[in-house]
Amino acid sequence: MTGLDPLVGEHEIASPGDMEQLGRRIGGMLRAGDLVVLTGPLGAGKTTLTRGIGEGLSVRGPIQSPTFVLARTHPSLDGGAPLVHVDAYRLGSAAELDDLDIDYDGSVVVVEWGRGMVDGLRDVWWELEIEREWHGHGVDDACGTVAHEAELDADAPRQVRITRHP
Repeated sequence: MTGLDPLVGEHEIASPGDMEQLGRRIGGMLRAGDLVVLTGPLGAGKTTLTRGIGEGLSVRGPIQSPTFVLARTHPSLDGGAPLVHVDAYRLGSAAELDDLDIDYDGSVVVVEWGRGMVDGLRDVWWELEIEREWHGHGVDDACGTVAHEAELDADAPRQVRITRHP
């Protein structure tokens, strides 16, 4: 097994601190050439998880959402692989992601909102799907469930599903 294969499956996350802890564990397992896609609704914890990944990789921070710059590179503090943190929310296609000219071989790349945009970039990659909990039930935006901001609390539990592709 390589990369995140030992973590494939479901993980219950009770708090933002636990999300960062999972990220640190993931960061300790990733190497140059690894690609991770984070999927989940706004406020699910994608950037919090990435912050932990950055700590696990021992890269220079701070790790913040790259929404407006699209991608940020965080150099290693100990000679390891840099972290390239991408926010593909405003990208319209895989071609636009490719236009960012990311060094996939020499970096660990984490792409928020990258579902459907990374196929073919690597032979193997991992998707982490984060679901928010709302009164004990996942929020299903596709079915029109609408929750008030106060109910989508950062401290609410999360479910993280890790899948290996292909």
